[in-house]
This record gives sequence, structure tokens and C-alpha cells, in this order.
Amino acid sequence: MTDASREGLLASTFVSLADSLVVGYDVVDLLQNLVDTCATVLDAAAAGLLLADEDDVLEVVAATSERSRLLEILQLRAGLGPCVTCYETGKVVSIPDIREMRTEWNVFREGALEQGFLSVHAVPLRLRGFTMGALNLFRESTGPLNHEDAAAAQALADMATIGIVHERTLRQSEVAREQLQRALDSRVVIEQAKGVIAQSRSIDMNEAFTRLRTHARTRGLPLSQVAAQVVNRDIIL
Repeated sequence: MTDASREGLLASTFVSLADSLVVGYDVVDLLQNLVDTCATVLDAAAAGLLLADEDDVLEVVAATSERSRLLEILQLRAGLGPCVTCYETGKVVSIPDIREMRTEWNVFREGALEQGFLSVHAVPLRLRGFTMGALNLFRESTGPLNHEDAAAAQALADMATIGIVHERTLRQSEVAREQLQRALDSRVVIEQAKGVIAQSRSIDMNEAFTRLRTHARTRGLPLSQVAAQVVNRDIIL
């Protein structure tokens, strides 16, 4: 790939990813497209992405091939390897020659060599000191990434981080909106129930609410549930 075509592909990738964040996207598709791009433009034989779940357990969420996926799983099972260390430290881990890597990573070393990989470059997915995963590039040749490729890898990892954070924020925002709407809907039903009780018992709204609340508390039921029962005439208070 020529430098011009490489730069063009990188630019179009960033534009595409940015557009996805604006118009809506599936985060899994976003991350898969990202690792595919990394493998293409950064001259990697394979790429994979590890992401920590809510319990801080790493999982493989995207991989360009079965070779890279299996290698990621090997690391996770052993709890050791450059990609795991990248996540744990929040720092880039580059192994120019897997054959010369440290002995405690022997499980990863043997698995990588068996799959035909000779070097690995792991980039953290981090935001304001918090690391949520690692982007991993596997090569069939020895040697480190050059400065330009290392910078591009970090930029793509940062884009993945933004996508993940954005998706989680939207999801949390949607949950908050749903909770607010449920609260508003429940309040409407409670007001209706107060009116039903007040009218049927010829009492004021304060007394009606006291009856409603007392019934809910003594039976350990949600106030909105009791209110719905009153409105539906399932119970009479």
C-alpha cells in the first residue's frame, strides 16, 4: 500500500467513524470495522480488541481472524501477556520479537509462534487515566511499529474509546429517560387514584393520599402498584 493510499484510507476511516458517532451505530460493528482498518493500514497480519466488562474482566470483542481471537483467549486464560499488561498498566506494550519475550509470558509466546506471529504491539483504550481495554496488532515479521504507525494506532484506539464511552453514555441516558418516564407515568396514576378515593369516600385529596400510602406501606407494595389497582377498581380504599 502506498503512503498516499494509506493516508487516504486512514482519513476516510476517521470520517466514517465520526459520522457513525453522530448518526447512530452499533458499538460491536464499530469496533470490528476499527480492527479491520488497523490490520489493513498498519501492516498487521491480524488485530484484536480486548474490553473490560463491568466486573473488570477482559473479553475479546473484536478480531480480524480466528488466529488473533485464539491468541487473545490464550492470554485471558493465562492472565498474562503483552495485551493484558497493556490493559493493567494503561501503557503501550511493544514486543518487536516474540521469540525474545520474557519467560513468564511463555504461554503467549508459544501460542503466538504457533499462529505464525513474530511481533505484537498493544495500545491501551484509555480516557482521563481510566483504561477500559487494549487494541492489539499482531505481525508476521519482527520489529517495532514506526512512529507514524504507532501514532495512528493510538489515534484509532482513542476513537474506539470515544465510541465505547459514547455508547455507554447514550445507554445510561436512555435508562435515565425511561426511569423518569416511569416516574411521571406513576405519578399520573397516583393522582388518578387519589381522585377515585376522594370521590368515593367524600374526603379531601390529602386524606385520600394518606389512605393510599398507608395501604401500600402496610402490605409492602409499591405506591404506583396500589394506585393502579385503585384506578382499575381491583381494590377499594
